Amino acid sequence: METREFTTHSPEETIALGRELANTLATARLVLLRGELGAGKTTLVKGIAEGFKAASQEDVTSPTFTLVHEYRGPEVNLYHIDLYRVDTPRQLETLGLDDLMGENSLLLIEWGEKFARFVRERDVEIALERTGENGRRIRVTGKNAD
Repeated sequence: METREFTTHSPEETIALGRELANTLATARLVLLRGELGAGKTTLVKGIAEGFKAASQEDVTSPTFTLVHEYRGPEVNLYHIDLYRVDTPRQLETLGLDDLMGENSLLLIEWGEKFARFVRERDVEIALERTGENGRRIRVTGKNAD
């Protein structure tokens, strides 16, 4: 497993990094996004979605209450999933995430570490940590981290 670390100093830089990471994630199918509330996970997804031409940053919002947002790109469909409010395997099953997995799908899962299955199955893990009001340390780990 390779790890790369980045530092961003503003939401705009975090979005730009997400755009760059889209190339790295082209062969990934499942990405875990780790970080406390407000760490910038959705901000990073804004850039990833733009990088895949699946959505503009203005169209990407947190799926905290809807749990799953879908963004259709020309080559990949992104599924931004938030499991913060999902606590049991039974609740997880009702989301039908297995149905979303496919050759042209990329699942970006926030709070996926709550379920051992996603930790095992992840291709890439992106951990975000606040280093100040707008600063973020972002570690990308996985077989696709190069």
